[in-house]
Amino acid sequence: MTDAPVTLITGGGSGIGAAVARRLLDAGQRVAVTGRGEERLRAFSAELGDPAGLLTLRGSAAEHTQVVSAVEATLKEFGRIDTVVANAGFATHDSVAEGDPAGWTEMVLTNVLGPALLIRASIDALKATRGRIVLVGSVAGFVNTPGNIYGATKWAVTGLAENTRREVTQWGVGVTLIAPGRVETPFWDGTGGLPPGELLTAGQIADSVVWAMTQPAGVDVNTVVVRPLGQPN
Repeated sequence: MTDAPVTLITGGGSGIGAAVARRLLDAGQRVAVTGRGEERLRAFSAELGDPAGLLTLRGSAAEHTQVVSAVEATLKEFGRIDTVVANAGFATHDSVAEGDPAGWTEMVLTNVLGPALLIRASIDALKATRGRIVLVGSVAGFVNTPGNIYGATKWAVTGLAENTRREVTQWGVGVTLIAPGRVETPFWDGTGGLPPGELLTAGQIADSVVWAMTQPAGVDVNTVVVRPLGQPN
């Protein structure tokens, strides 16, 4: 267990982040997950039987000092970091012309600044392990939709992934952007219900994340767009 790979996941207490954590723990890896809600993190750990290989850390993905603390706590507990997964994010589900700007600052900080902070805080540890950065983006970061502020943040994540890859590949660190289409997660809670049509499960996206993480040494999977069959855009 002391030699098992270590992954740090932001927003790991629910949805895609939690599904990735489950997959990795089942595979014998060690996992640290962050989240803003301590109660949710405790419930997630209890659901899994409070495994020794799971570390839960309360904190915001958009606060520099808290991201640094999460990286330091993971290194202290497990001694290494092989992968970081920038999963924390949310949508205000409104538009640039008709939405409420009160919620935009937190969304932009979480969705755009958050992944950048995680990269900056963990890069030295990832250099040491020749590890991997996984950014959870969105199909909305490739397809324009009317007035979509959330989509604009995910376009930024799409750019951040490639800009980061071009810098860190020289150090043997890989970068993967996972861009899901419609997924059945708490993401839709603010919209009054799930969208019509077929949806992916968080577990299916987690399978894509783990697949990218477990490629042979020297293989760098960079962009994975995953839609449910039937989603046209």
